Amino acid sequence: MSLSTLASTRQSVTFGARALAHRSFVIGASLTLLLILAAALSLLWTPWSPYEIDMAAKLQLPDAHHWLGTDPFGRDVTSLLLVGARNSILVGVIAVGIGLGAGTALGLLAAARRGWVEELIMRLADFTFAFPAILSAIMMTAVFGAGIVNSIIAIGIFNIPTFARITRASANAIWSREFVLAARACGKGPWRITLDHVLPNIMSALIVQITIQFALAILAEAALSYLGLGTQPPQPSWGRMLAEAQTLLFQAPQLAVFPGVAIALAVLGLNLLGDGLRDLMDPRLARKR
Repeated sequence: MSLSTLASTRQSVTFGARALAHRSFVIGASLTLLLILAAALSLLWTPWSPYEIDMAAKLQLPDAHHWLGTDPFGRDVTSLLLVGARNSILVGVIAVGIGLGAGTALGLLAAARRGWVEELIMRLADFTFAFPAILSAIMMTAVFGAGIVNSIIAIGIFNIPTFARITRASANAIWSREFVLAARACGKGPWRITLDHVLPNIMSALIVQITIQFALAILAEAALSYLGLGTQPPQPSWGRMLAEAQTLLFQAPQLAVFPGVAIALAVLGLNLLGDGLRDLMDPRLARKR
């Protein structure tokens, strides 16, 4: 076994040991894994059909047949939560993917070219920040109608300037490092340096930001669905479950508690995961622990 392989193996073991000892990372990873498992389970099995309406069984309390009870239409709440997790992850993955792809490319371009290119990209990012995801979704709904696709586009557009700013700031720090100056002295062009040296060295910052934006995307999707602008019936959504439960808070408060707890745990898990990854991937913070 080569020395480089031994060093890589040792580094992996050290990272794993530090990760298991990091409380925020362990809790966040566990909650995130639970969210992913719930979404994956809904692809294969749910206790009842989330689309089946049974008015004779409406507003039942939790029992052996319906573990978390039923909603005003007699649908199984457990099944709705499982499928709602799948929709939340779908929105998060696509919306964050849009922001990551476009925002990272713009941030790298701004750091590599500088001058008026950097200034133009940053001013466009500032302009986009003036239109939050919910406001953008309202405007898109007025033009194209409500739906999950418009919600994804609105959240994705809002993510672009966030990733552009993070990428540009991190890339600028790498461009001033000695090994980048050495690469330029060897005749490498700006795009080769960006791909070979800059992008690999800012991946840790991007990974942490992905978890944070994923949590915000889930929260934004729930808010848009609550307002009737996101996921449309009959597709289950945690936000719409909250909207449907608000008129029954005194009659069946559990209908608001279950989706509310699901949203809170999903967002908390992703935020704790991002916080743990930031600590583990930052050498300065790692040495302090």
